Amino acid sequence: MIPHNRPTLGSEEEQAALKVIRSGFLSQGPEVESFENEFCNFMGLPIGHAVAVSNGTAALFLSLWALNAQNKQIVFPGYVCAALRHAVNMINGHEKLVDIDSHSPNMSLDKLKNTNSDIAIIPHMYGIPIDLTDMKNEKIIEDCAQALGAKIKGEKVGLQGTLGIFSFYATKMITSGGEGGMIVSKDKNLINSIKDYRKFDFRHDDKKRFNFQMTDLQASIGREQLKKLPYFIQRREEIFNKYKNSCSYEFLDIDPKHSDTIQPVRYRAIIKTKIPKKIISTLESKGVHTIIPTEDWEILGDNKLFPNSLKLAHETVSLPIYPSLTDEEIEIIVTELNKIS
Repeated sequence: MIPHNRPTLGSEEEQAALKVIRSGFLSQGPEVESFENEFCNFMGLPIGHAVAVSNGTAALFLSLWALNAQNKQIVFPGYVCAALRHAVNMINGHEKLVDIDSHSPNMSLDKLKNTNSDIAIIPHMYGIPIDLTDMKNEKIIEDCAQALGAKIKGEKVGLQGTLGIFSFYATKMITSGGEGGMIVSKDKNLINSIKDYRKFDFRHDDKKRFNFQMTDLQASIGREQLKKLPYFIQRREEIFNKYKNSCSYEFLDIDPKHSDTIQPVRYRAIIKTKIPKKIISTLESKGVHTIIPTEDWEILGDNKLFPNSLKLAHETVSLPIYPSLTDEEIEIIVTELNKIS
C-alpha cells in the first residue's frame, strides 16, 4: 500500500534524539532555544522573535491570548481544520465563519472585510499562500500550518500578519517528532508575553499560566527536519510537476496571474474531479490510498451557507505527495489514475 501521508525521517533525527536521551535532559531546555533561534534565521527574523510550543493548536490559542481575544469577534473560514474552532473556543472568543473564494481553497478576503471582526485567523490552505498586502490595520494570525516555506513577494508566509503560527505534526512540512508548533512575530513584545505565559512553573507572582512547552526531544528532531526543509520543498515540487505533466486532471494550484508574486509549497497535490469517490475506491483497490482533503462534514458551521467550500469538498481528491515518495510509486499512481474515467 502506498499511504497518503508518510513522515520523512532518517538517521540524523535518530542520532539527534539519541543525543538528548543520553544527556538525561528531556524537557524544555537548550535544544528548544536552539530550535527557536534557527527558526528565526530561516524566517529572516532577529533572534528572539519565535517561540516553540507543544503543538499547532497551542500556537493558535497562545496567539489569540496575546491579542486579548477573549469575548472578541474572531473570523476564520469554514473550510479549515477544526483546530481553529477549538482554539477560539478555548479563549472564549466569538467565531464568525466565512466562505472561501470560488477559485481558491483560501478564505475570501472580500467577505472577510465585511465581517467587522476584531481578529482574523487566515490559513494558507494546502501550501497555497494568500496575499495579505491589502489587509491594513487588521489584527491577523497567519495560520501557516500547511505552508512552511511558502512565500509572498519573496517574503516567507507568517510575517504578513500580526503573528504567524506553524504546526510540526507528523505529516506537516516538517515534524518535531509527531507534535509541535511555533509562533513568530515581528513584534518582540508579543513573543515575550507568550514566552512568559509558557514559563508556568516556579514564578513569584500570581499570573495565570499554562504548560504549552515543547520538549528538548521534540526540538532535536525539529532542528534536523528544518535543515532538510529546502530539500523537502524541492522534492515536493518535483513530485507535483510529475503529476501535472503526466495526469489528465486539473490540479488545485495558484492563479497563474500571480505566479510572479506567489510561491507555494506543495503540501497537497489535489486534483479536481466530478468522480472523487470512484477515484478513491479504484486507487485503493490498486494499493494507493487517497483522500478527500476536506470533506463536507468537516466544513465548520452550516455547510449550505458556504457554497464554494461545499463545491470544493465534493470535487477534489488529494494524492500522495511527500519527500520519501519514490519515482516508482509516482509512476504507479499516475498509471492507475489515468486509467479511471
